[in-house]
Amino acid sequence: MHKTPECPVMRMHLWLQANDGVLIGHGRVQLLEHIHFLRSLTAAAKALGMSYRAAWGKIRATEALLGIRLLEETEGKRTGCRLSRDGLLYIEAYRNWEHEVEQYALESAREYFACLERYRSSRDLPLRRAPQGGVGTGPVR
Repeated sequence: MHKTPECPVMRMHLWLQANDGVLIGHGRVQLLEHIHFLRSLTAAAKALGMSYRAAWGKIRATEALLGIRLLEETEGKRTGCRLSRDGLLYIEAYRNWEHEVEQYALESAREYFACLERYRSSRDLPLRRAPQGGVGTGPVR
């Protein structure tokens, strides 16, 4: 029986880093998205398998580097937090940049790795994107 090869999946880690630390990356954005949906830094950290201290440290470090507030407290100090307007823009900017870089990388890979012709799918795509959440999975940067 002849087995059809699976289509390769492009994987990449994408972040911007200054001398003082990470400005933006998949892990920071993933943390912010969890905070946005869970309305809690504690719950977001737990969902990502991080300590509260590590998550808060990453947020504070990025805020200090960027000079903006990514989070704001809700009405009651113990009732959680939400993303600031800048925090929401930060996520949107990263996701747009990530998408553009992935599109360029896919097109470039098709040109540079034409030898992978045997992996062509029925849609005539020699490479495919990893499912959402699968790109850059790993430690939160």
